Amino acid sequence: MRPYELVDKLPPKRFTRRQRLLLVYVVGLVTVILSYTLLYNVGMRYFEGNQQSLFHSAQIVVETMTTTGYGSDSPWSTPAMNLMMITMQVTGVGIGFVTLRILVIPLFERAPLELDDRLSAKNDHIVLAEYQRNTEVMLDELEELGVQYVLIESEEDEAKRLSDDSYQVIHGDPEDRDDLDRAMIEHAKLLITDAGDRTASIVLTALEANEALDVVSFTASTRRKAALMEIGVDRSVAPNALIGQQLAEKATTPIAVDPDVESDEMGIREILVRRDSPLHGVRVSDSPVADHPDLTLVAGWFNGELRVPPEPGDRLTPNTVLLVAGPVSEIADLTREVAGVRHPSDTTHSDIVIAGLGEGGSAAMKTLPTETTVTTIDLNPDVTPDIVGDATEPETLRKAGIEAATALIVTVDDDATALLTVAMARALSSDVEILARVTAAEKATAAVRAGADYTLSVQRVCARLVAAEAHGERVMSPVNQIRLVRASGDSFVGEELATIRQDPDRDWTVVGIARAGKILTDEETRVRQTDEVFVAGSDDAIQKFERTVDAT
Repeated sequence: MRPYELVDKLPPKRFTRRQRLLLVYVVGLVTVILSYTLLYNVGMRYFEGNQQSLFHSAQIVVETMTTTGYGSDSPWSTPAMNLMMITMQVTGVGIGFVTLRILVIPLFERAPLELDDRLSAKNDHIVLAEYQRNTEVMLDELEELGVQYVLIESEEDEAKRLSDDSYQVIHGDPEDRDDLDRAMIEHAKLLITDAGDRTASIVLTALEANEALDVVSFTASTRRKAALMEIGVDRSVAPNALIGQQLAEKATTPIAVDPDVESDEMGIREILVRRDSPLHGVRVSDSPVADHPDLTLVAGWFNGELRVPPEPGDRLTPNTVLLVAGPVSEIADLTREVAGVRHPSDTTHSDIVIAGLGEGGSAAMKTLPTETTVTTIDLNPDVTPDIVGDATEPETLRKAGIEAATALIVTVDDDATALLTVAMARALSSDVEILARVTAAEKATAAVRAGADYTLSVQRVCARLVAAEAHGERVMSPVNQIRLVRASGDSFVGEELATIRQDPDRDWTVVGIARAGKILTDEETRVRQTDEVFVAGSDDAIQKFERTVDAT
């Protein structure tokens, strides 16, 4: 076969869609300019009586279409030429938009984007090496608290999307030392990893760059804790197990008194706003808790967010947990008076059903007291549940004794299954206390609507844990994050309780006064030299109080 015959048999080279579009654009543009040039040249000769060269006419056409000027030919005296010039101007504007769309914008879209250029200078910040959950939930938590951070995201499109939304994100591989350096790892105070099997490699590489780093790692199982500690992880968190433990504690010991309090007359208690509570939708300022003369509303958990103290305009919704400080007897009386608000201490959960015996369900079972009767449900017989079956089926729940159970802990892996399990259990029993774990933050509200009394979201809890670690807090439980301490009243002598509580610059609040064996909470009470005060606030707030006020 001769060479030219081989060439003839080769398939024709195909243009890409963009190349074809660009070719049509160039041909069309040249055609428009040549057509206008001929029309303009003829029009000047017949309508304006000015015979000129085609090159000059082409110059005028280009000047007109590009809106750069008209030269010596303007103005035109005849309507026909003025109409032609208007047409050329409009055509030029249209071609300008087409040029932007076909040439200019795609050029910038394909240009490499350096996300590092969007980072602000960082020091004592946290570096997040991957995050396998809802990233926006976690980053919004950090943004709201004003915590400095850099997230290293291995998916380029995801990194660009988050950076476009003004988050501090770069694209890179957290196992690569150069990419960690781009995140200013040497100046960071905390490394948080959520990278599965890559965690060990990331931690070891980061510690080579900064030996002083505190390291927190999210892990799928508590079984990896020992290995992670060996490589330098200061704290490993298995979110599912942690939430299972918290749900179990909520079911059996939902009330806690801070151990620092010497007197049993003063304490902090939780009031859970249930799904059927008449307080649903009521503003904090209008609630009987806020108006109580002897009690102080210290904090509240609203959709997983801790607010110390709550804003008066915050509305109470199901799953809200209010933290109230004051005389214990007064708190008990209040919870009995408020219809629809169930105080968990009124029921001792002695018969509990656990739906889902994975990492979370197993942690919940280990946390429950030995005297509690526990019935477990799971589809997988290998985990040896008491009932092998589908927790969404009424027969399975009845077999587990849901109608006689005092509480149901739902720790199934899928959110849709969790919601259906909650709804089915509520249909079978109106009295059972339902505590559920969901993954997505937005599903917590849906679980309450389905019938749950209390829900925790994996995404929301992980975000709170990241924020808590950034502030040095080590616990998740709402009550444990609020401390109640007894201190000398010397720093407040002569001040009324109302004045102390209203100071906006204080993160803590004085909830009561101990005087002559009595607890005084009236806002008009003035502090005396011999009084002691009860101060409530978060761990950080109490530490600040002890450094700046109690020490004086």
